[in-house]
Amino acid sequence: MQRTGVPASITLAQGLVESAAGQSVLAIKANNHFGVKCHSDWTGKKMYRDDDAAQECFRVYPDAEASFRDHSDFLRYRDRYKGLFELEPTDYKAWARGLKKAGYATDPRYADKLIKIINDYELYTYDAGTEVPEETPMVAGSPVKITPSKVHEEYRFNLERVVYEINGVPCIYAVEGDEYETLAAANNLFLKELLSFNDLKASEPLAPGTVVFLKGKKSQAARGVEKYVIGSDGETLRGIAQRFGVRVSAIRRLNKLPADYVPKEGDTIQLRRK
Repeated sequence: MQRTGVPASITLAQGLVESAAGQSVLAIKANNHFGVKCHSDWTGKKMYRDDDAAQECFRVYPDAEASFRDHSDFLRYRDRYKGLFELEPTDYKAWARGLKKAGYATDPRYADKLIKIINDYELYTYDAGTEVPEETPMVAGSPVKITPSKVHEEYRFNLERVVYEINGVPCIYAVEGDEYETLAAANNLFLKELLSFNDLKASEPLAPGTVVFLKGKKSQAARGVEKYVIGSDGETLRGIAQRFGVRVSAIRRLNKLPADYVPKEGDTIQLRRK
């Protein structure tokens, strides 16, 4: 819970449901306690069993601990579950319903089952007092939790705008009428300088809510955000770079990507050095 923000109660309840309290064939033979299927990014051992369809592929783990860790990463790094991380980590009922809505399981009573198990066994007690540190990156609407920062004196930014941080890099959010030219001038930056901070070669229209970095992005993502799995909404490398406060060139180097690479659904993008 401290590492990823996934409630401990949810992890325990899902493990109990998905593995029949550790007695399922997948749990016993594959150390797979959460019924996680292979998907295109899985390179480990595999096991085939009938599920929603005949002979579906499931992940095989070396031990139960690896299964629990991968389950948390599976929720954290997949775009379909990012809305969960906008919820309070102690709100297990909202998490249970959110998992069902995001399509984790096809059982229409899945959320109710999780909530009942958490209540029956008082698993919510494992959430109490387990505070996720404020500086810990979180997957939310933006995968990094953004908190207002105190701007150091050496920053020459216009303090009439609230300055935030993503991955420790100061940024602002565009409002109606903003342009890169006006933002550069307002913050004592050259236009080319501001564009380079945001991986742009030329100015482009700024939609309200667009993140604009005011200093150069970093060579890797914040600690704890090791990778990202591409969703199905036509994401670009630059969009991912802006989302995590990392330079596009750094992401290309980390993943040894060719210049013509186009992200595809299911691709795993490494965001920190291994």
